[in-house]
Amino acid sequence: MSAEKRLREKLMVALEPTRLDIVNESELHAGHRSSPGTGQSHFRILIVSPMFTGVSRVGRHRMVNDVIADELNNGGIHALALSAYAPGEPLG
Repeated sequence: MSAEKRLREKLMVALEPTRLDIVNESELHAGHRSSPGTGQSHFRILIVSPMFTGVSRVGRHRMVNDVIADELNNGGIHALALSAYAPGEPLG
């Protein structure tokens, strides 16, 4: 299973987002010194979840990181750009 699919499945189940965009940006980092060359190492995630209502930005990032901890620690994901919003918040 691809890293993107694992991320999507885990985040959908745990955080029940109303929007989840996952973009694999690994090709933008191919050949960089720290890139593992797997094609599944750099991701950008935009997630909107009612579970983020009333939670600080840092808290939201912690929630996401907790859900995908295995992928971050052992799954070869080197970099993650994360934008997390509650419904109704302006996406920016």
